[in-house]
Amino acid sequence: MKRSELEHIIRASGEIAGDAEIIVIGSQAILGQFPNAPVRLLVSMEAYIYPKNHTKKADKVDGAIGEGSSFHQLHGYYAQGVGKTTAVLPENWESRLIAVNNENTNGVTGYCLEVHDLAISKLIAMRPKDLDFVQELARQDMIDKKTMLRRLKRTTLDASILRAVRTRIDSLFKS
Repeated sequence: MKRSELEHIIRASGEIAGDAEIIVIGSQAILGQFPNAPVRLLVSMEAYIYPKNHTKKADKVDGAIGEGSSFHQLHGYYAQGVGKTTAVLPENWESRLIAVNNENTNGVTGYCLEVHDLAISKLIAMRPKDLDFVQELARQDMIDKKTMLRRLKRTTLDASILRAVRTRIDSLFKS
């Protein structure tokens, strides 16, 4: 997915939900902070989103421009309408969101996760594709260990998951 495609999804999601603010929590949130992110980080064709002020309309967005929709068939990318609790995130993540608002979003603001918050959520999810994504962030020097560990401490997790994520962070930054 390219930045212009994410902007299209933000615009369309806002129009469908009747909400001028859209939260982007999936991997393509990287395009908020890094509009020209490395290609290896942009392989996903879906953007995980929810309307900030009308969260229950995420299903409506998913139905209209989600996977398998005519929008998806026409453009080759789509929105995955999700819930506010889909991603486990560090405290105060909302204060670090990166705003995407330009003529392509037609007055709708997409708020994308900051890269360290995104990486923490991916490490917690523990799916192989998420681990690959975070490894690429580390290879590209887009995240740093100290910030990752600080954010991890500000995340509510079971002790066993906390240890597993801390171990993953340590392994990402071995010389």
